[in-house]
Amino acid sequence: MKKYEMIREILNSCDNSRMRDVDIREIETDDVDVSVKEFLQGKDVRCEKLVRNDGVIVFDIESGGLSQRVTFMELAVT
Repeated sequence: MKKYEMIREILNSCDNSRMRDVDIREIETDDVDVSVKEFLQGKDVRCEKLVRNDGVIVFDIESGGLSQRVTFMELAVT
C-alpha cells in the first residue's frame, strides 16, 4: 500500500468568514478514489478530480451543502 498525507479542507460558506476547517492525517491506501468516497454524502454530489504534474491528487467536492477539497500527497518510503 502507498502512504499519503491527506489534507481535507471544508470551506466556510458564511460570507463574513474566510476560515476553513482543516484536517491533516496520514493514510495508507492503494486507491485514493475509494478513500475519498467517505466524503461524498447526500443526494446532490459533485466531485472533480485533478492530478497535478507533481503527482498531487486534488478532489473538489460539493456534497450535502458543503464545499470541500481533499488533497493527497504521496509520502516517500523510508
